[in-house]
Amino acid sequence: MAVFTVPTMVTVLLGILNNNARLGDMNVRLGEFRAHMDARFNDVERRFTGVDSQFAGVERRLMEMDKKMDQRFIDAKDMWRSELHRVEEVLDARLKHLEER
Repeated sequence: MAVFTVPTMVTVLLGILNNNARLGDMNVRLGEFRAHMDARFNDVERRFTGVDSQFAGVERRLMEMDKKMDQRFIDAKDMWRSELHRVEEVLDARLKHLEER
């Protein structure tokens, strides 16, 4: 009777070995895919690091522009004050002249 079960057992064992080989191939392919994806993610991370450094430069330039604009507003305010003070003096002089008449 054992002779009749040998072909079935050999067939099952061959199927298991074949399945094991396919699983090994699949494991290798998944490892290659993971390595490829890791390389892609590392490349993206490197690009983002470059973009971060570019944004740091842009941020620095914007801060410089902000300081320059603040200074320009201060200068414009000072100019208007001096001009308005001069106009006030002229008006005072004219009023004084009219009062003296």
